[in-house]
Amino acid sequence: MQEWPRPAHVNAGLRAATALAPPLIPCARNPVKKVVLAYSGGLDTSVAVAWLRERYEAEVVTLTVDVGGGSLRSGVADRAISAGASRAYVVDARRQFVEGFVRPAVRAGALYQGVYPLATALARPLIAQLLVEVAHREGADAVAHGCTGKGNDQVRFDVAVKALDASLEVVAPMRIGMGLSRDQEIEYALERGIDIPVTHASPYSIDVNLWGRSIETGVLEDPWVAPPRDVYAWTVDPSEAPSPVEITLGFEAGVPVSLDGRELDPVELVETLNELAGSHGVGRIDHVEDRLVGIKSREIYEAPAAVVIHAAHKALEGLTLSKDQLRFDRLVAAEVAQATYDGLWFSGLQANLREYVRTAQRVVEGEVRVRLDHGTSAIVGRRSPNSLYDHALATYDAGDAFDHASAVGFIAIFGLPLRTEAGRQDGASWATPLLDDLPLEVADAEAVLVG
Repeated sequence: MQEWPRPAHVNAGLRAATALAPPLIPCARNPVKKVVLAYSGGLDTSVAVAWLRERYEAEVVTLTVDVGGGSLRSGVADRAISAGASRAYVVDARRQFVEGFVRPAVRAGALYQGVYPLATALARPLIAQLLVEVAHREGADAVAHGCTGKGNDQVRFDVAVKALDASLEVVAPMRIGMGLSRDQEIEYALERGIDIPVTHASPYSIDVNLWGRSIETGVLEDPWVAPPRDVYAWTVDPSEAPSPVEITLGFEAGVPVSLDGRELDPVELVETLNELAGSHGVGRIDHVEDRLVGIKSREIYEAPAAVVIHAAHKALEGLTLSKDQLRFDRLVAAEVAQATYDGLWFSGLQANLREYVRTAQRVVEGEVRVRLDHGTSAIVGRRSPNSLYDHALATYDAGDAFDHASAVGFIAIFGLPLRTEAGRQDGASWATPLLDDLPLEVADAEAVLVG
């Protein structure tokens, strides 16, 4: 094993943190004998394995969930065992992530604050559910996660776990005592012979899965500072993107099923579109959002597939849904996005809304043409067997089938409430006079003819 120097400040900090950590964590109502830890394979959760064993004298089982996008580290099971886990689960949940979580969000048009495709927020209920299921299989009395006390994820994990099994304790080492710096964590791990990935410390906090990549902290905490180039990994600089291309996305029941006429597995479709759209600089999002814990946070997202799919889905909805459906669906989309962001995936309201969306989206079928052009994705065509667009009614050219004469009666009935209101309540007073305050020229016909 590589020998590491021990700076004085590291040893001092480690001693201080160890001295301050209580032998039993007060937030656990009941004794914890066996805990299932959501394990990424990184430094924080590797240290958390040993920390949980020492502080609780409990058996630790780890669960690593592969949700795509390069989130799964190699050798993660061996690393967990090295850290002290008695058993290490590694679950490939990419397909279930797309089918059970991403697709319902796409159908609903769920974008938090109209911008964020909810990549991280959608993965948390899946991981929480698997934590509970592994805890049941193992006979564990607690689950644990590596979230801090400042972010949204702690709420999402805690609330989801308790919704699925209120008897399970939820332990968050980073929130209740394991507050070590990176250097202290490395020292802590080396003292215990834990195999840790020694990499260059990124200045950013990054979360990644198949649906998107989120980046925060570092220089990004100043919302005035432009994101440095090294923030991005999935998207090229739009100014350096290749010549534009057009792609065709095929949809059935509100979700994409094909790309350029070729049906693809749900995971493969997202992966392929991430690479293709990202190569054209599409999918960058710079957003100041309202966190669940009450603070504003500047977030950078890369979500090439999500950006294109949501735009294409919205275009197809405009072709296949009625005006009233579209108006109501905007309310549903906002509610689904907010509840998902807030960690309320396993609520009755969410289940009811998802069922409504599923039935309402049965007619959202067809194809959408999208132009990928130096960081933009523009809708350039759409068609559907369920289209509500009638060319004979819409055209102004020959073949116009619209009954123009019927417009007179329609306008009279439609405007009746306003005419009544204005007549009884001096509607003219609702408008501020404009003509006298505007520059104007008046051409008199007689004067023009004489001249």
